[in-house]
Amino acid sequence: MSIERVRASLGGISGIHVTPYQADGSLNEALLARLVRRQTDAGIHNIVSGGNTGEFFSLTFDEVVRLQAVAFAAMEGSKSVRTAAVGRSLREALATAKLAISAGAEALMSHHPLDPFAAPQAQADYFIAIAEESAVPVVAYLRSDNIPVSEVVRIARHPNIAGIKFATPNLMHMAECIRATSDCAAVWVCGLAEGWAPAFYATGARGFTSGLVNVDPERSLAIWTALEAGRYDDARGLIAPIAPFEAMRTKFNNGANVTVVKEALALGGWDVGPVRLPGLPELSAKDREELGRILASIGHPVQTASAAE
Repeated sequence: MSIERVRASLGGISGIHVTPYQADGSLNEALLARLVRRQTDAGIHNIVSGGNTGEFFSLTFDEVVRLQAVAFAAMEGSKSVRTAAVGRSLREALATAKLAISAGAEALMSHHPLDPFAAPQAQADYFIAIAEESAVPVVAYLRSDNIPVSEVVRIARHPNIAGIKFATPNLMHMAECIRATSDCAAVWVCGLAEGWAPAFYATGARGFTSGLVNVDPERSLAIWTALEAGRYDDARGLIAPIAPFEAMRTKFNNGANVTVVKEALALGGWDVGPVRLPGLPELSAKDREELGRILASIGHPVQTASAAE
């Protein structure tokens, strides 16, 4: 897997699949494989296994390893790039990376270090240390704009960094980073999903991450196609109907982010199980009813039969 191919996939859609559970809370491997295959069959360019939409920080180390092995096996023969999310302590991130690569990972996505006492320079060192050790290209996931431009540039210039997933709404900071790395091959990716993608594209980013692909991968692809062609009006028209869906995900300080995606899947007949604590396990009856109306408005009416059967 060349770093150029990874970068090309980052210019597309990076789909982050959910983690489905059995009734006892263990991984539902059969349903996981079906969910992942649904995205690859739709043509999603890059599949990220173990992202935040996949509840990475609520999974044990062994669960992350198994999740990624099952997901990558389900992608066999597809054109989608297989990306494994890694994170937490540096040693754990490197151990996860080694096992994920053995299972078929073609790239890594390094979660932003969440230590409350992390220093900006040390956060950059964290990403670089993973890139140094990794046998496959790495995507750095930035969720804070407190890292100075000079440190972000240091990350982007590492030869094994394929791209930067930028996930804050501070577009002025991102624009400054992009200007400072104009001679660098790293791809700048919208890490805030479809709703922010037009603004990110206008600032110089390419591609976007998506949790919507779990529910409506075709719409995500249509948005991406419009943006790539510079048809911003068309992209906005496709985004408008899902704006209430994305707004609902931001409730409770983004605590409902994964919950809305999982509940949407459940309403569509996919029994993926609740979100683990400390995420919001389930929506209120009122919010679930509203979500059903939103899904019906975009052509996904509530189903009664389970897609897992």
